[in-house]
Amino acid sequence: MDILEQIKGVMEVEYSSIKELTSHIGPEFEEAIRLIDQCTGKVVVTGVGKSGHIGKKIAATMASTGTPTFFMHSTEGIHGDLGMVQKDDLVILISNSGETNEVLSLLPSLTKIGNKTIAITSKEGSTLAKSCDVALTYHYEAEADHLKLAPTTSSTLTLVIGDALAATLSILKDFEKKDFHLYHPGGSLGQELSSK
Repeated sequence: MDILEQIKGVMEVEYSSIKELTSHIGPEFEEAIRLIDQCTGKVVVTGVGKSGHIGKKIAATMASTGTPTFFMHSTEGIHGDLGMVQKDDLVILISNSGETNEVLSLLPSLTKIGNKTIAITSKEGSTLAKSCDVALTYHYEAEADHLKLAPTTSSTLTLVIGDALAATLSILKDFEKKDFHLYHPGGSLGQELSSK
């Protein structure tokens, strides 16, 4: 096995999927941005497994760029953490298949609470996509690992969508460097902003 060629191959699979994603961005993305921008509560991001890990990063990025956001693990949600969710909050539910039981199990309660919901999934016809107010979907040929099973391409696409939402919302909110510094006073970024 040529190790460098394998590494490049993984990157090329993910890169080409991101490039493909940019040609499929439709009005549902703008609708999602409007829903989040009009939200008077917090944004709650939820998922399990690798989708959960990506969800944590999306929530952290949104929070640091001007959109009050927190992550709620879907399993913990159906075991009481839904008590953190209020009517004015908007919930982003992440599931590659759109059929993840723990994620779908949140929907009846979210409906009763009265939350607006956004799905991020690869399956347009999935239960999750059809159950949410807006569905942001992505498509890909294969996962990037040699077995074509491990969440690699799918998790990267989810992360890219989350970054795009966070960055666009930040512009809409007129978020500036001084605001970023307020939320990020530590580390080398905080140091750099302190010196300006």
